[in-house]
Amino acid sequence: MSRARCSKRMMSKLTRSAPKQECHAQSMNRRKEIGKHILAACALLFACVFSAAQQNGYWRAASTNALAITSDIAISARSISINFDAFPLAEIRKLTPAEISAAFDADLNAEGSGSLYRLNIPAAKRFVKKSPLCGSEDTQWMAAYVTGKTLTVSFFSGADAPTLTFEALNNATNRCGTFTYAR
Repeated sequence: MSRARCSKRMMSKLTRSAPKQECHAQSMNRRKEIGKHILAACALLFACVFSAAQQNGYWRAASTNALAITSDIAISARSISINFDAFPLAEIRKLTPAEISAAFDADLNAEGSGSLYRLNIPAAKRFVKKSPLCGSEDTQWMAAYVTGKTLTVSFFSGADAPTLTFEALNNATNRCGTFTYAR
């Protein structure tokens, strides 16, 4: 038997025994939908990781308050370093657009993200030029807002979480100060 005849016979056997695959519109639509769901899940995961990590990293003091009191800061998932002193930090929750607007005088529709953190910086701790963060009270809370390459931070004293509304912040006695940093 010649080689060409043998190849033709084997090919015909293979094509006869292989199951036929058909392309149905319904199965193709199902594949597209699954692909869309996977893509959406990946985008959501990336957005969550990216928004949480936006505030992390090294920030240079940009405002007069930051230069005079804290100098540069570094934020990680578990700590904040102010003037080379590290303090434990825990993210409590994300800030709503209304809270960001009230606390940081930002446009309600502005880009960016914010978080409320719990921390404990003793009143006795002094920073640049021997300045404390909250006078004679321990610093207990930090609200942070990132937009672009700018980080704005407000520190608060007191055991209770700060109320971040326009009215409450106008009458607040527990707001220690607001500081701006840049990358």
